[in-house]
Amino acid sequence: MKTRRPILLSFVLLLLGLATAQAQPKNVVLILSDDHRYDFFSAHPNAPDFLETPAMDRMAQEGVHLRNAFVTTSLCSPSRASILSGQYAHNHGVVDNSSPIPEGTRFFPEDLQTAGVNTGYIGKWHMGHEDDAPRPGFDYWVSFQGQGVYYNPTLNVDGERVEREGYTTDLLTDYALDFLEAQDDENPFFLVLSHKAVHAEFEPAERHRGAYADIDIPYPASMDLTETNYAGKPHWVRAQRGSWHGVDYMYHGQLGIGASGFDNFYRRYVETLLALDESVGRVLAQLDESGLADETLVLYMGDNGFLLGEHGLIDKRNAYEESIRVPMLAWAPGWIEPGSAAADLIRNIDLAPTFLDVLNVDSDIDMDGQSFLSILDNATTSGGRVAASADSDREFLYEYYWEHAFPHTPTTFALRGDQYKFIYYHGVWDTEELYDLENDPQEQVNLIDVPSLQPLVNQMRGRLFDRLQEEDAMRVPMRRGLWQAGERWVYD
Repeated sequence: MKTRRPILLSFVLLLLGLATAQAQPKNVVLILSDDHRYDFFSAHPNAPDFLETPAMDRMAQEGVHLRNAFVTTSLCSPSRASILSGQYAHNHGVVDNSSPIPEGTRFFPEDLQTAGVNTGYIGKWHMGHEDDAPRPGFDYWVSFQGQGVYYNPTLNVDGERVEREGYTTDLLTDYALDFLEAQDDENPFFLVLSHKAVHAEFEPAERHRGAYADIDIPYPASMDLTETNYAGKPHWVRAQRGSWHGVDYMYHGQLGIGASGFDNFYRRYVETLLALDESVGRVLAQLDESGLADETLVLYMGDNGFLLGEHGLIDKRNAYEESIRVPMLAWAPGWIEPGSAAADLIRNIDLAPTFLDVLNVDSDIDMDGQSFLSILDNATTSGGRVAASADSDREFLYEYYWEHAFPHTPTTFALRGDQYKFIYYHGVWDTEELYDLENDPQEQVNLIDVPSLQPLVNQMRGRLFDRLQEEDAMRVPMRRGLWQAGERWVYD
């Protein structure tokens, strides 16, 4: 007995220590950026050599990089509605950037608020373009109309308009820190810090202007106007080079024409990203200083991807990888094993059920997404790198609905799996697309007409239309439009 008791006691203490070290956090902070492409943080293996994002790197080094994260609609308002509802756009009904939220659409923070979670929303909302009023589900509200501005914004703070001087990324972060400072160890909280950055038209903070003035722009291989790059591509892709979202005539020439215009566009993008990274660092520092870090999950993601010359395009909307793929980092000291990386396929519709799981709250919203809490749990016990789980090949639907204001991109449906992507365009007499993402990650070779792959094409086309029919997504929703892009700057 004298020898067994210390061993047993040690074993119990070890279990208690593990339980303490791996306790699931009770708070959640979602830091949401705008149009931040998946590979533009310096810890990413494909990041540009010059890029420096120490705060995002810290999240990756001390947490988990969810490296296969995607949006199901690459457009600001539909993506944000999917994040907050757990639903595809054809179900929540937010299919453009200006129409009001359809009646009956509900977001999960209402359930958190009902369950006693302190909730805050700070930053860009953009569902109902001109409406910045506080929305249901949030105890604390700071937002602005539409896309907002980078400098000297007018903010709606809990229902009152306030004119502020300064750089919007910094100001929003100040409000987020105020919210965090008001929290305590007693009540759980959920905070969304939703940035305008790095949405065009890019405006870096004054302290960052010119930071990358001397860099060499790493043009993507598919940017060159060659027959090789456009062989098999839909005609509208090549035609779009000289339009609003093309590298040869970006925003109808408002940002310059040709290589010099693109180079300036690129430099302003990465310079605008620097204040965003500083914001992430300030949030992590506040959680450290307040003692809340060990009880809080911080998840960083972009609401959309962004093309920077791939296929001769800029912006998003289309179903190419740079458009639909986003950065996603999860940081939770004491819960997530530092330096983890998960290869599982994760979609923006998966965030809502995951956050509900973390916060132990139920919702009656009929969600299309699935919780990835088990993936985060795996990152806490794996001792580092995390391979894809057995069910990681979750082929998902991508949808984008044609907009009156931006007619250059057709209604697009796609199925994206671990290896193959099938893209179908509605209303365009043009070609479909099939890509082998394992062997052609830059999507330069359209396999749609390869004879040996016709069984696969038919299978994926069949699965796509089965899903569209089963989920009533073939109605192709459209909203009223009164203007065309190019008449004036329209923030989307």
